[in-house]
Amino acid sequence: MSPNPNLPWWKQLSGYHWFVLIVASAAWFFDCLDQRLFSLARVPALVELMKLPASDPALQAFGKVVTACFLIGWGIGGLTFGALGDKFGRARMLTLTILIYSAFTGLSYFSQTKLDFTIFRFLTGVGVGGVFGLAVALIAETVPDGARTQCLGLLQILSTVGNITAGFAKMGIDALERNHTITAGSGWRWMFLIGAVPAFMIIFTRGYLKEPEKWLRLKEQGLLPKGGIFSPYAALLAQARWRKNLLLGALIASTGVIGLWAIGEYAVDLQKVVFKQHFEKLVPADQVKGEVDWAITVAYLWNMLGAAAGMMIFTRIAQIGRRLAFFIGFTAAMVATFLVYQNMGSPIAARWMMFLMGAAQLSVFAGFAIYLPELFPSRLRSTGTSFCYNLGRFAAAAGSFFSAKLTADVFGKYAAQDPSLPLRYAAMTMCAIFLIGIIATIFAPETKGQPLPEE
Repeated sequence: MSPNPNLPWWKQLSGYHWFVLIVASAAWFFDCLDQRLFSLARVPALVELMKLPASDPALQAFGKVVTACFLIGWGIGGLTFGALGDKFGRARMLTLTILIYSAFTGLSYFSQTKLDFTIFRFLTGVGVGGVFGLAVALIAETVPDGARTQCLGLLQILSTVGNITAGFAKMGIDALERNHTITAGSGWRWMFLIGAVPAFMIIFTRGYLKEPEKWLRLKEQGLLPKGGIFSPYAALLAQARWRKNLLLGALIASTGVIGLWAIGEYAVDLQKVVFKQHFEKLVPADQVKGEVDWAITVAYLWNMLGAAAGMMIFTRIAQIGRRLAFFIGFTAAMVATFLVYQNMGSPIAARWMMFLMGAAQLSVFAGFAIYLPELFPSRLRSTGTSFCYNLGRFAAAAGSFFSAKLTADVFGKYAAQDPSLPLRYAAMTMCAIFLIGIIATIFAPETKGQPLPEE
C-alpha cells in the first residue's frame, strides 16, 4: 500500500526506506570523505614525493595532472558501474565500488613516487565514480514518490558531512604533526589511511540491502538490457527521448563537475600562496606553515557549511521547478567563483568567500541527485544517471589540464609580479564554463511533480 503523499515526507518512509537512505548516504558520505582527503592531502603529498615547495609552478601543475588522472578513473568507474548496476543490480555493485575506493585510498599511504601516487589515485577514482549513480538509483526506486525529492536532496546535503569530517581529520593530523606524535610531513599518509575505513561498512550492509522492487520486476520479466556490458548505452541511444535527456543531463552535470573540480578545487592552491604571503608579514618564519595550514582548514570548513546551505536552498527551489533551481544555481556559481578568485586576499576574507562559493558551486549537486534519475526509465536509470554525472569527470580532467596550461604557460609570466596571479587568472577565465549549464537548462525537460518514467 502506497503511503499518503499528503503526509510530511519523513512520515512516508518505512523502516526499510530509512535503512536504504542511511546506507546509500553512508556510501556517498565516505566517497566524499575520500574526495576531500585527496584535496587536502594532494599538495603535502607532492611536496614530499617531488621534493619541491608548495609554491613551485611545477608542483602546482603536476597537482592538476594527478587530479586529472583521479577524475579520469572516476569517469571510467562511473560509466562502467552505472551499466553494471542496470544489468546486475544496484546494491551488489554499490558494495563492490565501496571496496575498490577504500582499498586504493588506503594503499595511497604507501606511495613512494609521484607515479605510484598517481596510479593509486586513478584506481581510487574508478571505485569513487561508481557510487553516485548506484546510490541515487537505489534511493529513487525504493522510497515513495512523495519523499523522493527530499531524500535525494538529503543524500547530497549529508555528503557535506563527509567533506567536513575530512577537514576535522586534517586538523587532528596537523596537530599530531605539530606535537611530533607523527613525523613532520607524513600527515598526508595518515589521511589516506583514514580513507580505508569504509571497507568495514559492508560488514553491516551485506545481506540486508536488497535490490529495488522495480528492478527485480524487470529482471523477472526479462526486460533488463541484454548483451554486453555496455548494452544499456545502446538502449539509451536507441530512443530519441532518452538520447535528448542523456545529452542535456550530461551538459548540466558536466558544468557543475567542471566548475568544482577544474576551478573550485584549486582554491586551496591559491590559499597556500596568499596565506603564506599574509603570515610571513605577521609571524616568525617557523610558524608560517602551521598558521597557513590552520587557515586553509578553517576556510575549507566554511566552504562546506556554505555547500550544505546551498544544497538546502536548491532542494527548496527544486520543489518549485527543477530548471529554475539550476538556472539560479549556475548563475550564482559563475558570479561567486569569479569574484572569489579575483578578490581573495586574507584568511579572514577567505572564510566568508569560501562559504559563498561553496553555497553557489555545490548547490547544483543536490540537483544532480534529484533531477538525473528523473530523466530515465528503471531499466536504464543507473546507466543514464552515472553517464550524465561522470561524463563530466573526463571534461573536468580536460579542464584541469587546460587550467594547468593556463596557469603555467599563459599566465605564468605574472608570477614574478605576484605568485597568486597565474592561479587567479586561470580560474577567472574558466568561469565561462558555467554558461554551458545555464544554456542547457533552458532546453531541459521539467520533471517537477512527475513520477519516475518507466518507458
